[in-house]
Amino acid sequence: MTKLCIIDDIKSVVDMISQKPRWTDYQIVVAGTALDGEEGIRMVKETKPDIVLTDIRMPKMDGLAMTRAILKIAPATKIVILSAYTDFSYTRQAIHLGAFDFVKKPFSIDEIVSVVLRAKEASDTERLEQSKRLELEQDIRKSLPVLQQEYLSLLIKHPVSTEAASRQWDRLGIRLEPAHFQLFIVELDHFMDKYRSQPVREVELIRFSLRNILEETILSFTNGVVFSEAVNRFVCLINGSDHLLAEQVSEACRHNIFQFTRSTVSIGLGQGVATIEELPLAYNQAVSALAYHFYTEGNGITSYNRLSQPEQRQLLPNYSAATEQEFLFALQSGNADKCRLILEQIFNGLLQCDPLPEPRYVKNLCFELVSKMCRTMLELFTQERVSRLEDMWHSISDADQSSFQTMKDSVKDICLEACSWIERERSDEPTKLVYRAKDYICANLHLNLSLEHCSKQFNISPGYFSNLFKKVIGISYQQFLIHQRMEKAKEMLIAGYQVQEIAQSLGYEHRRYFSEIFKKHTNMTPSEFKLYSTGKMEPPVDMA
Repeated sequence: MTKLCIIDDIKSVVDMISQKPRWTDYQIVVAGTALDGEEGIRMVKETKPDIVLTDIRMPKMDGLAMTRAILKIAPATKIVILSAYTDFSYTRQAIHLGAFDFVKKPFSIDEIVSVVLRAKEASDTERLEQSKRLELEQDIRKSLPVLQQEYLSLLIKHPVSTEAASRQWDRLGIRLEPAHFQLFIVELDHFMDKYRSQPVREVELIRFSLRNILEETILSFTNGVVFSEAVNRFVCLINGSDHLLAEQVSEACRHNIFQFTRSTVSIGLGQGVATIEELPLAYNQAVSALAYHFYTEGNGITSYNRLSQPEQRQLLPNYSAATEQEFLFALQSGNADKCRLILEQIFNGLLQCDPLPEPRYVKNLCFELVSKMCRTMLELFTQERVSRLEDMWHSISDADQSSFQTMKDSVKDICLEACSWIERERSDEPTKLVYRAKDYICANLHLNLSLEHCSKQFNISPGYFSNLFKKVIGISYQQFLIHQRMEKAKEMLIAGYQVQEIAQSLGYEHRRYFSEIFKKHTNMTPSEFKLYSTGKMEPPVDMA
């Protein structure tokens, strides 16, 4: 209901206006009446009306003074002045002060109703607009945390001028000074392993708890903001140039999260930066530091300050070609103990580096080892079977958070699984015989290794030996012999031997015949291969 107050020093006028119209039909209620200005002001203060009808001339306080007083108390009140023609100059002043309208005496009830309804419409419109403004402000206040998060998420990944950022900083009400920052990233360890099967509500609760703990912990030290970057990751931004303080704050966050939730987190801490423009640098440093939890499997803090800078990094260790050849030969032979020993040497060499290699380097090295093992096994087994080894690798490498230990164990498991296949293949006597023949061939490439010569060494007929060899190895005896001789020839060419020496050491009487076989096998002459191996020649199109 719209509240109406009537003020006039003539009681009959007050009664007529208040009683004659059916105000309730218009959703209007008469909240009070008064016969002088002072009483009218008291009534306005008590009833807070939407509309006031007042005479311009009254005892104790005239209409002009009342207009000033009422609009000071309640600026939205609609004041309608009742005035005689002789008082028009006063009425004009009242309008200038902010009165809504006026009615000239003498007036009719219809005129009074008409002007009050116009005042009601104006009051309702203003009230609706005010309500919309309040609702909009409330919506903005509710959405402000989201807007702050979206903006800060952009600032840590994209450069922006300090001047432009500062304006938006104030507009969004970010509770930090726009200069001198420390940034760290908090990531919940093994999040997907723990919560993949949990309902959304449970995930929301754990994230809400983590954020609250982070905000309260930071607030106990200094001002800061926390915003979500991913479902399992939060970015924490605090003011200050003291990196030691940032380390203390991040350690307190790690400790409190474990104490109150029994969950562990990994934290990567960047170096401090002076301006908003440098926030992407601090963020990238924190990401790099966080990646080093690859070695620890979580529950710790890594500071970028404690990592060597790129220009200070030492050359990373890499296993030699001889080590690789030894490893793959042991794999082909099914020698699990030898394979395990070589892998331990490779991985221990990585852990002895100071600083530790970047995690992506280790991941690439593991991928390389697995790829070479799979290619080696393809020489002995079908693609369908070898794909099982590839699946073992992908199940680890595609995991949410692969660690150094899990990758090391995965490479070792794939290797031992491959060795077990070879061991099972050799378990029957005919297969054992073929593998002994294979070892004999590789050790005696300089001899005239005809099918008859080799079968004679194992007291079996050439025909049976030929069929058995192809069944176990997958290629014919002659194909295998040529392949082994050509691979040995490549090694000797790289080592600097002359073509004539190589031909004789591999059982070829004539150099030209050896060169023809080599070109047929590699699509290059021995001389071309030597240039290619030193990088002085591009590979032939067919080979590329």
